[in-house]
Amino acid sequence: MKHSSLGVALKLAATLAFSLMYVAIKLAGTIPLGEVIFFRGFFAIAPLLMVSFYTHGPRALIRTTHPWLHLRRSLAGTTGMFLNFAALARLPLADVTAFSFVAPIFATVLAALLLNEKVGPHRAGAVVIGFAGVLMMVEPHGVLNGFATGSPLGAAMALTAALFSAFVVVFIRQMSATETSEAIVFYFMVVCAGAGAVTMLWDFEPLSWTQMVWLILCGILGGVGQVCMTYCYRYAEPSFLAPFDYAAMVWAVMLGYFIFAEIPEMMVLAGSAVVIVSGLYIVWRERRLHLARIAEASLL
Repeated sequence: MKHSSLGVALKLAATLAFSLMYVAIKLAGTIPLGEVIFFRGFFAIAPLLMVSFYTHGPRALIRTTHPWLHLRRSLAGTTGMFLNFAALARLPLADVTAFSFVAPIFATVLAALLLNEKVGPHRAGAVVIGFAGVLMMVEPHGVLNGFATGSPLGAAMALTAALFSAFVVVFIRQMSATETSEAIVFYFMVVCAGAGAVTMLWDFEPLSWTQMVWLILCGILGGVGQVCMTYCYRYAEPSFLAPFDYAAMVWAVMLGYFIFAEIPEMMVLAGSAVVIVSGLYIVWRERRLHLARIAEASLL
């Protein structure tokens, strides 16, 4: 129980760090997206490097047997980050966070298509209900009715970012047998920083000292979030920790309201509640099936 509590604490710290990262990006103001991505990737390496001295050493960050798998995962993650940060410039913080909760539902579908995982009627039903929640979330942004009551482009970007995050989940499942979590995070950060640096060749604006401080803080907070997210799974099972992901919605609503005076649409909150319930059901169902397989194997 002691180790599980530490896992929960690290998971909650990760959700808070990522929410504060979004706040730092918003406070930095209007900045070319590539510059934001560069700072996010480059300065996120610092916390990871510091922690590595107390774990497996810095060499563990670059140790890999499948570099092309890292490139595939990193490109998917970087594309999702570009889309997510672009959505953040167009939507309230709570809305961006709500759309990110769709990723586990997308991941269930992709796992069935790409990994040939069996999806029974229970999980299939949860996926359908989850997508109903998605329709509720996008409705205030004019995606369904064609009217620009919100930001259709922002909602579309956030949803597509969630899809890329789902691809990342599937890719990491394939890599986890041979690659360390530290190496997966490190190469992702390197590709992020590199992609951001490339875009700065044609889309660059000088930053004020204040903007630079916010972006450096964004990178550090992102790195802290990645480290906490990576190590929380060493102390508790993913299925046990999954419900605590949704604490991000609490941080997003509070930070958005008190810092940016953002009041999320009630329909978005209702839709996110539907998505959260369906996501939790999928996690609960997968845990039951996993325990059943363990029990069946012990009888053989």
